Amino acid sequence: MQQISRMLTKLFQRARLEKPGQVDPRAVEFTLSLLIAMYDRAGTGYVKTRSAAAALISLSGDTLLAKYRALFQFYAVPDGKKTLITRSALRSLLTDLNQVPAVVGEGCTLSCLEIAIHDCFHGVLNAAIVEEKFLSWLRSEPAVLLWLPTCYRLSATEMVSHQARCR
Repeated sequence: MQQISRMLTKLFQRARLEKPGQVDPRAVEFTLSLLIAMYDRAGTGYVKTRSAAAALISLSGDTLLAKYRALFQFYAVPDGKKTLITRSALRSLLTDLNQVPAVVGEGCTLSCLEIAIHDCFHGVLNAAIVEEKFLSWLRSEPAVLLWLPTCYRLSATEMVSHQARCR
């Protein structure tokens, strides 16, 4: 928890410099509370850094493609000149990401995760996939992660303004 708290402190300090007056002084406290609610329901005082990073990436204001690439990099393993994601790494990623909607009662079941993994690896004979295959699967908007592009689209529409007047 201390490591994650330090990481959040640095993150929000940088954000305050980039956007003065737009970062709540309690952002670290609120974000840490959210991460604890998602990943430490048993109250152990321990949250995996990778799980916290997955949540922060998914909730960031970055583009979907940037989020997908960052998630791949966090969970993939180097294999010579390539970086690959295995079924077990994908299972870990989906389990971690499933905690984001689960915190508000919208998570999916383990069988839902297994179906998503099967779909991602459909037609793949190897034990792992490359980033392009992973990104292609994510662009198909698998049901298990449908909340991610939906949240992105909702946040993107907040900045849209129409110069129309209503009567």
